[in-house]
Amino acid sequence: MRIRRYVQLMQAGPDGPAARDDRGMEVLSSRVLIRPADLESSLRFYRDVLGLAVYREFGPPDHPGVVFFLGQGLLEVSGRSDIGPAGPVRIWLQVRDLGAEHERLVGLGAVIVREPRREFWGLDEMWIEDPDGVPIVLVEVPADHPLRRDQR
Repeated sequence: MRIRRYVQLMQAGPDGPAARDDRGMEVLSSRVLIRPADLESSLRFYRDVLGLAVYREFGPPDHPGVVFFLGQGLLEVSGRSDIGPAGPVRIWLQVRDLGAEHERLVGLGAVIVREPRREFWGLDEMWIEDPDGVPIVLVEVPADHPLRRDQR
């Protein structure tokens, strides 16, 4: 619960109007949007290097956009921007076999920012960048990691 919402509920009391409408936002769809400097280069990277499947393509030929499947989410690459990657945004992708992805991406000429290694929190990670320098973290959850064990 957001702090502002919590304060509203506390000020309204148990019978106030804020207390009666606590459903929150109904999110029907969501996605991460990237506005690259070079659209064609970024589309090639996400489609051909990362191998993301296309959910949909849209827009006129001179201003195309592509929405890619991204695990349980979506990634839209469209438009153009001259300001580069905005802020501390990272794309986090869990993969089945980090070693195989490393080998495949090196073969395709991807920029490997940091080679695969085991982090102190127990996940195996490799860092790459898209053509605009957007950081992408590829993660493999090792077989013995708590995320893989049934916690019941």
